[in-house]
Amino acid sequence: MAATVPDPHNHVFLGETHAQNERRTWVVIALCAVMMVAEIAGGLLFGSIALVADGLHLSTHAGALLLAALAYGYARRHANDERFSFGTGKLGDLAGFASAIVLAMIALLVGYEAVARLIRPVPVDFGEAIPIAMLGLAVNVASVLLLAGGGKHGEHAAHEAGGPAGEPERLHKATGRDNNMRSAVVHVLADAGVSLLVIGGLLLARFLAWTWMDPLVGLVGAAVIAAWSYSLIRDTGAVLLDMTPDRHLAERMRAMIEVDGDRLTDLHLWRLGPGHLGAIVAVATSRPRGPDYYQSLLSRFRALSHLTVEVQHR
Repeated sequence: MAATVPDPHNHVFLGETHAQNERRTWVVIALCAVMMVAEIAGGLLFGSIALVADGLHLSTHAGALLLAALAYGYARRHANDERFSFGTGKLGDLAGFASAIVLAMIALLVGYEAVARLIRPVPVDFGEAIPIAMLGLAVNVASVLLLAGGGKHGEHAAHEAGGPAGEPERLHKATGRDNNMRSAVVHVLADAGVSLLVIGGLLLARFLAWTWMDPLVGLVGAAVIAAWSYSLIRDTGAVLLDMTPDRHLAERMRAMIEVDGDRLTDLHLWRLGPGHLGAIVAVATSRPRGPDYYQSLLSRFRALSHLTVEVQHR
């Protein structure tokens, strides 16, 4: 005997701030695009290869943000598409995973260039490079502030779920965070961090003649970007592979079901989208109880947006 609750036809599992995050992402894309065009045009007009290079570098982050924005739009437009058995809530995680791969490639390129410059130093035009780095930092700080308006990139969506006595408990942050917004924030944070390190390295190289500081700072930046990339790949990969997002919640569900001698024989718990979990529960019982009883019991966990219960009488 099995049943699904609450509504088997409602498979819209998008985050609470999905629409707002989509709009913020497009605003930041517009900002990056304007700065990119201005830097490339200014570089070509004034003969500055550094400005052109920084503009092209900015285009990689605009591309990553465009991927996030397109994922938001596609997920919204196809939220009710029946071809998606469990909705489009995971599209943000897919975009975040792809964005993390791009971040890893950027880290490798930055690291390679830094090692090459340590081995064979190249002359740096400090008078031109420092203002450009400061301009890049300003753009990235503005981008971070715009994107951060999404409420710590969706982690607030890890809302409360009632425990056995109705007391609130905070769900694991992996349940509610928007990994698509998180990847966008990480991209601009990585660029801002690297810009800050570059400014410090250039200033030391200019005033203390520590020319090796510039490539060394590049290596540090590459390591930081690689660490953020690994974190994103780990977390989004876990969602895409349907790993249990909240072991604490799984144990609370088990304890709630087995309190009267019933036995939880199977439990599948996975993330459907930011703030939404799906669960398949199999219960063995000797009591005259049907799926409705366990559906009512587990309804206290409000993050369970799609729950299927199977009852085995023994």
